[in-house]
Amino acid sequence: MAAVFPTWILIAALLFEAAVVMGSFPATLKLERKIPLASNELELNQLRERDRLRHGRLLQSSSGGVVDFPVMGTYDPFLVGLYYTKVQLGSPPREFYVQIDTGSDVLWIGCNSCNGCPQSSGLQIQLNLYDPGSSSTASSVSCSDQRCSAGLQSSDSGCSGQSNQCSYTFQYGDGSGTSGYYVADLLHFNSILEGSVITNSTAPITFGCSVLQTGDLTKSDRAVDGIFGFGQQSLSVISQLSSQGITPKVFSHCLKGSNSGGGILVFGEILEPNMVYTPLVPSQPHYNLDLRSISVGGQVLSINPSVFSTSNNQGTIVDSGTTLAYLAD
Repeated sequence: MAAVFPTWILIAALLFEAAVVMGSFPATLKLERKIPLASNELELNQLRERDRLRHGRLLQSSSGGVVDFPVMGTYDPFLVGLYYTKVQLGSPPREFYVQIDTGSDVLWIGCNSCNGCPQSSGLQIQLNLYDPGSSSTASSVSCSDQRCSAGLQSSDSGCSGQSNQCSYTFQYGDGSGTSGYYVADLLHFNSILEGSVITNSTAPITFGCSVLQTGDLTKSDRAVDGIFGFGQQSLSVISQLSSQGITPKVFSHCLKGSNSGGGILVFGEILEPNMVYTPLVPSQPHYNLDLRSISVGGQVLSINPSVFSTSNNQGTIVDSGTTLAYLAD
């Protein structure tokens, strides 16, 4: 679910078994339909276990270790139409289900005073509201706080002189929106360092406490507790943990394309040797790709390449929060 940005083409990462990794590699990415032979398809738990061993050897040159998250949901819009994970926040820790979204930057959770937050979910999951007052480690983010200034630079934050509370408003490409205020609290996770799993790790992070939701976010059929933004701005969780030396500023999102869904989400790099990479367009607010052409059944479509060029009002982005691929006319 991309934040509002005049982009003409969205490539939904949900359509492909792929990984989104921050970085730049001089290669051409060929997107094609793939029907793997069962004998050649690695189970995700095998891939995860192999990467755990490699992480211990290869990622120690980067800061920190690796954080592994479970992935639920599927690409199928008639079943779920989104991928989501669980995060633990606060003291004592509580679990929240959040949509994995590379098209936005901030983690936010519906709060106990929320207007428009769904009360139940058709995904058969238990929805929870975050209550800052019930967490002994929660604190508010004031207008003078440096973290609020970071949000102001990306035009997401605002300040009320009466409350001195750093607030935010997000609008998404589907017309839905949320607003609330920033809080700081502990994120609980298991990290992988030098090949060993370290449990009960914590880190202070800043995230959104949503008090208002509009549009599709109010619907209960596919409701989750919030959105986990994986963008590049300083308030994204991946940026916050990297700045604290806990994880490298790299994440991998491997999506299982079958109806059973699932996949892998790690703060760190999936080290699969057969992975194909494509460079990202630098200095863009989203993960932009340099799309060159589109072919159907081996036939290159007659489209002017200028349609795909990246500028202030157009481009091609990878967005795990979008179910379908959207193309310009």
